[in-house]
This record gives sequence, C-alpha cells and structure tokens, in this order.
Amino acid sequence: MNSELIQTFGLIFVIAVYVLSAYPIYVMGQKTDSDHAWFAFVPILNLVLLLEIAGKDLWWLILFLIPCIGLIVWIIVWMAVAEEMDKPSWVGVLMLIPVVSFFVPFYLAFG
Repeated sequence: MNSELIQTFGLIFVIAVYVLSAYPIYVMGQKTDSDHAWFAFVPILNLVLLLEIAGKDLWWLILFLIPCIGLIVWIIVWMAVAEEMDKPSWVGVLMLIPVVSFFVPFYLAFG
C-alpha cells in the first residue's frame, strides 16, 4: 500500500513537471500566432511547434533523432526561438546547462 502511494505521488509529480515545462512553449506558440499552440503539451508535437516558432522546416524533426547531431539541432532551434521572441540568440545556448535549461523557456515566454 505504501509503495502504491509513493508511485502515485511520483506520477503526479512527473505530470506536473511536464505540464509546467510545456506551458512556456504554449505561451510562445500563442505569442507567435501559431494555430497549434496546444501542441506544446503533446510529446513529439511539441518539437513540431518549436520548429514552427523557430521558422524551421518540418524535416528538421528527423535531425533530432541522429545522435550528436540532435544536440546541435536542439541548440540551433532554441537559438532561432530566442531570436523570434526578440531575445539574443545566445540565450538558446543556455539550454545546454541542465538547471538553467528549465528556466530559459520561461524567460523567452515571459521576459
């Protein structure tokens, strides 16, 4: 019984963190007049939304799947998103820093 309670709270915590991390992407989608801002809350589709915000083609989604190249593409996309949100492109590079990467989307969406 006790482990079920821990698992339930763990699941609730993971869902809450996911929704919390998706919300700034949703806001950025709304600010850029995306028709599909709700994609932010759906796995894989949130990458489609990021590519749309960044002004990249949909085929870039395939590049995310290539080891090492995916990391570089991730940074390039976030740099383009930063520019689209009228912030310096180097802010996208901050997505490489583990703890800071949680706060960068909030800065881009609300800063």
